[in-house]
Amino acid sequence: LLGMPNAGKSTLLAAVSAAKPKIADYPFTTLHPQLGVVRAAGNSFVLADIPGLIEGAHEGHGLGTRFLGHVERCAVLLHMIDVTGDDPVAAYRIIRKELKAYSPLLTEKAEIIAFNKIDAISEEDLAVKISDFKKRVRKTPMLISAATTKGVDDVMKKLLTIIETDKKARRAADAPGVTSEEWRP
Repeated sequence: LLGMPNAGKSTLLAAVSAAKPKIADYPFTTLHPQLGVVRAAGNSFVLADIPGLIEGAHEGHGLGTRFLGHVERCAVLLHMIDVTGDDPVAAYRIIRKELKAYSPLLTEKAEIIAFNKIDAISEEDLAVKISDFKKRVRKTPMLISAATTKGVDDVMKKLLTIIETDKKARRAADAPGVTSEEWRP
């Protein structure tokens, strides 16, 4: 889980796992990565909630680089954006810029974008923000409310699908095989 402070990452972790992260309405409530085991579609995976990132994180601003290293080990990134904020596109771009500045490899990871707090915004305002995001970023966010769990199951299933695909690809890459030079009829 990554995003700006107060995007709802800890609320989501608490909703989908037995983890008990600190949840409060002020920036940097999460001071250390929190882990929770998520069960979805008959399987499970570990969801890591890292402290919120801010502009300049790769330079050590906020909690910065202390936790971006944890992101390198993740198979997929769930980028949460507080849709009640003034500019979800700017929030998205700040995080993407920080990931790229820390390590360009992070921007190549699979990513799911989730607009959170859809229960706290009118349908009209939500539609405008989705349209603007699609136009400016050319990606479609999933819609969730971590507080009410609306849309959360779909996001967890999508995460699981990407994680399983990544595991299969890594197993195939690690599997010993016979090269064309070794094979003889």
